Amino acid sequence: MATERDGAGEVAVGSATETAERGYERRDVGVRAIVLIAAALIGLTTLAQVAILFHMDRLWRARQKELPPPVPVAQALPTAPPEPRLQIAPSVDLKSMRAAEDARLHNYGWVDRNAGVVHIPIERAMELTSEATAR
Repeated sequence: MATERDGAGEVAVGSATETAERGYERRDVGVRAIVLIAAALIGLTTLAQVAILFHMDRLWRARQKELPPPVPVAQALPTAPPEPRLQIAPSVDLKSMRAAEDARLHNYGWVDRNAGVVHIPIERAMELTSEATAR
């Protein structure tokens, strides 16, 4: 690399001898042009998205008009899945099942009213059974 001698020392040939002012070099990059181009691209992208949205909406409506009406059987389908269903809250289901079992075990009620069959509390049934076996 070639060097030259000046009064202050050695300086490389072709290098800048003056320092640039603080900041950036305004002659190389036009910030205003970059901002305008970026704004134009954002605006163009937004416009394209809105145009696509309206176009897809129009296509969807045209497609819906072309479709045949739904079959009556399809409209009569049940809204809930068939039994047995998954338990959402197993602990609540268990409590209600145990409460129903306890109510049946400790109260009187009809099994078959037409045949005259009833159920009795379990304590009473055990008393009757022990009396019958004691005789």
